[in-house]
Amino acid sequence: MTKVIGLIASDVHKTKWKPGDVAPEFSGKDQDGNIVALKDFRGKKVVLYFYPKDNTMGCTAEACNLRDNYDYMLKAGFVVIGVSADDEESHRGFKEKYNLPFPLLADTDLSIAKTFDVWGEKKFIGKTYTGMTRTTFILDENGVITEVITDVDSFDHAKQIMK
Repeated sequence: MTKVIGLIASDVHKTKWKPGDVAPEFSGKDQDGNIVALKDFRGKKVVLYFYPKDNTMGCTAEACNLRDNYDYMLKAGFVVIGVSADDEESHRGFKEKYNLPFPLLADTDLSIAKTFDVWGEKKFIGKTYTGMTRTTFILDENGVITEVITDVDSFDHAKQIMK
């Protein structure tokens, strides 16, 4: 079954994590080399979004949609953290180019992606490959997953989160 979401048509691996699960602890370096850990956000709702690649059409649309709705999300008590396999330098350029107000974690060893089970088989235009599956986890103030969004609308993702 092929589903078209935003600009991406894909059959993808889906994470094993579900609402009610306690999110696994993680830490990683952001675009500036700072260590960001989930434990640093206890007491806040977290939008943890995994995306395939900096500066690609769907990923840029998603990041810019979150940027454009960031103040609204902050007022609702959310913090936003993006994660991809790109390195710190790529993230720094992406963040600066699009004026993104949230950290982007460089998961070059795929440890965070594999922990959250978002690294897997994908299909695009008949080609099968392994990569980061676009997935968003919404966590409550105690680190419990309240929602998992696997059918991400890159162009209106904030609306999916804030519904």
